[in-house]
Amino acid sequence: MQIIIIGAGGHAAEVSDYIKYSNTQNSAEFQIKILGYLDDDFSNYVHYGFPFPYLGSICEHQVVPEAHYIIGIANLIYRKKFVELFLEKGANFSSYIHPTASISSSARIGEGVVIAPNVILGPKVYVGDYSLVNSRAILGHDSTMGKFNFLSPNVCFSPFTHVGDENLFGINSATIPEISIGNNNKVMAGMTLDKDIGDNEVVFYRNKENVNLPKE
Repeated sequence: MQIIIIGAGGHAAEVSDYIKYSNTQNSAEFQIKILGYLDDDFSNYVHYGFPFPYLGSICEHQVVPEAHYIIGIANLIYRKKFVELFLEKGANFSSYIHPTASISSSARIGEGVVIAPNVILGPKVYVGDYSLVNSRAILGHDSTMGKFNFLSPNVCFSPFTHVGDENLFGINSATIPEISIGNNNKVMAGMTLDKDIGDNEVVFYRNKENVNLPKE
């Protein structure tokens, strides 16, 4: 498969490393060839020292019909903007699953999804289109999420968690079972959701409970 990565920043560098590792594990017929990177800021490409060509700016790119595209931009606003732009141009997007991920045979993954190392997707999990599931995230059985979601490392969805579109989950955030989350929310790092969330909310508890342990 021939891949063009949209973006040449930090997330694109991570995706490149994922693919490099995959190619060490796969036979010749399943190798992934990176044709190059697109970014409006050439300095990003220089900074990460990518081993494959810089293919120019994102907005001026002419889609290559025989290639597949992976979105290598973490920012949800630009991620959605550029995916929609490339879909209008007729681009084909590919999902990527790291070889170390554990995916139930009954889990389902949409188009243009990136599944990072050591992710666990339980039975009957659904991951919507163009979502990013970062390293060591766990989605418990029967959890679902819509499009353009961003899960940071170590996010944990308990079973029967249901998530809408365009949500950001910070590092180490989690849910208790059967929580529903709407659209366009930001769940900050370390937060545990114990109640349903609507739309357009920021979940951040400034003060946490202190537990005074008995002195020895």
